[in-house]
Amino acid sequence: MSNSDPENKAMPPSSWAKKTGFRPKFSGEDADVDLEAGRVRTPNVTNGVTQRDKVSFLLPLPPSSKDQVAKKRRDSTSDGVTKNPVSSTNGQVTVAAPLEKRSQPPPRRTIRREEAVDSLPQTIDDDGFVSRHSHMKYELRDSLGFVPIGVYGIQHYVSILGSLILIPLVIVPAMGGSYEDTSMVVSTVLFISGVTTLLHTTFGSRLPLVQGPSFVYLAPVLTIINSPEFQGLNQNKFKHTMKELQGAIIIGSAFQALLGYTGLMSLLVRLINPVVVSPTIAAVGLSFFSYGFPIVGTCLEIGAVQILVVIVFSLYLRKISVFGHRVFLIYAVPLGLAITWAVAFLLTEAGAYSYKGCDINIPASDMLSEHCRKHVSRIKHCRIDTSHALKSSPWFRFPYPLQWGTPVFHWKMALVMCVVSFISSVDSVGSYHASSLLVASRPPTPGVLSRGIGLEGLSSVLAGLWGTGTGCTTLTENVHTIAVTKMGSRKAVQLGACFLIVLSLVGKVGGFIASIPDVMVAGLLCFMWAMLAALGLSNLRYSEAGSSRNIIIVGLSLFLSLSIPAYFQQYGVSPNSNLSVPSYFQPYIVASHGPIRSKYGGLNYVVNTLFSLNMVIAFLVAVVLDNTVPGSKQERGVYVWSETEVARMEPSVAKDYELPLRVGRIFRWVKWVGM
Repeated sequence: MSNSDPENKAMPPSSWAKKTGFRPKFSGEDADVDLEAGRVRTPNVTNGVTQRDKVSFLLPLPPSSKDQVAKKRRDSTSDGVTKNPVSSTNGQVTVAAPLEKRSQPPPRRTIRREEAVDSLPQTIDDDGFVSRHSHMKYELRDSLGFVPIGVYGIQHYVSILGSLILIPLVIVPAMGGSYEDTSMVVSTVLFISGVTTLLHTTFGSRLPLVQGPSFVYLAPVLTIINSPEFQGLNQNKFKHTMKELQGAIIIGSAFQALLGYTGLMSLLVRLINPVVVSPTIAAVGLSFFSYGFPIVGTCLEIGAVQILVVIVFSLYLRKISVFGHRVFLIYAVPLGLAITWAVAFLLTEAGAYSYKGCDINIPASDMLSEHCRKHVSRIKHCRIDTSHALKSSPWFRFPYPLQWGTPVFHWKMALVMCVVSFISSVDSVGSYHASSLLVASRPPTPGVLSRGIGLEGLSSVLAGLWGTGTGCTTLTENVHTIAVTKMGSRKAVQLGACFLIVLSLVGKVGGFIASIPDVMVAGLLCFMWAMLAALGLSNLRYSEAGSSRNIIIVGLSLFLSLSIPAYFQQYGVSPNSNLSVPSYFQPYIVASHGPIRSKYGGLNYVVNTLFSLNMVIAFLVAVVLDNTVPGSKQERGVYVWSETEVARMEPSVAKDYELPLRVGRIFRWVKWVGM
């Protein structure tokens, strides 16, 4: 069922629906499609009008003379036959049969065929005419001048600021790193994000998608950090753990690049559809429930304010425009962070967290006063002056490869990262398709998709060499940002990437970000992970969301993705056990106590780790069920990619995805990664 069908034909509504004019789109009242049988019911038609339309047909408003002239020009083809386009699955368009007589009222809705029609993703305006991307201000190849491009580019990155900076603020302290280490990693992340975004928009999929540290990598990285072999380390734990992560990320990313550039991804993409992508991405966001609010609760008056402010901005004030921009919706995260930080600063300066005789610079273990030990948690988490990252950071610092030392390679950790890199590719498939329907003339070809995945692998190799702690792939939040800002210009994203590179060279910027209190970080992450889960589920709009087949598959995938990892995470852990990690990190120490205990220690590590990752379970359940349970293409919402030969013959598609600087000539010989 299309989520954009403007004329959904429904059964005669109830009394409440008659008063309000409500017409349901997802209920069983839409009787034209048999979701269970996977076929279209054929209504009784008389003179081009269904029997039901005779009862519920709505007469259109009489157009003006100018509208009639424009309508004839836009509706008529060369032979004078009027066509009536109707939106269909995955942004494709179905063209209705020609009308015999103008006097006869047209059918309210044409019958959608099971096969997707290969045509441009279009929308229908209020008059029933086709208008491509009428909701977008700037599309993929639009160029609007240097200053506007710069403004929109910076806006794009500021709106997804949380996705770029929050992961280092979680993993570096978990590795035992100092505030200075966090500052250096944040600067490195900004630098790599800018460089890889330039590479991807130029030589990858060429869609306006920002590359950065993906939340897909966060859970496996925390699992590696909390591995048994790192628990006893006290000195140089941060550098040692970072080198292990670098080695695992480089191997896993090389596998992803191989997957893309050999064309294997163009074959595997046939198994990846909205019913698979949706629970997989949703499971990524839902998997961190044990980390979010437990950290917020350490200073509830600050953490709760952070969450509430972001909710108010993104929901209650989302329609307020300032100079034509919905600033509260676009900048909900940075504005919420600034306001909460200001409140925390006022409370700190007012002495709300100052306790007589207690020094914030003295470790809790060295405090003699019972009064100070009682309040040490509030001093640590509520005050904003406990970090010295901003003062100790240099003004200029250039991130360089191997800055933490030579990477260390272990096959068991590398194997885990290979699986994770494939899951991140599944995430990117959904982002490519959704963003292309917003900004491009057609969805990319399977070759362009493989090329983008291959370049994402190379981008993550760079992230491993520079030492960001995670892979660097397409951020899921890109689609939401493009839809909200209505800006899909490739040049704007590229100029914003250049700004990000310059910003990464200013060491004080990294120090400023590293000094964000962990309570505020947790509050923002609660919002970001909820958004990620919702964005994952939003992929179901390309399928028949009301189908019991899809409901059961998605429900099973989500439930088992929470239940099976919980079994692995809780196995062998007694309630009274004194673990060496905080409670919110306990799900990530599964490698030391999981149920798989064979004589091969490396195999135990890999299996226990993979089956403790929620996204892996969600993907396995969804991909098996979606590709074995019978269902029509319409019901499954099978992604429709452009055909290579058709794309080459259309100049607009070639300009959207063709590689620049004559590089495309090389890839023409490699058909599985070209146009």
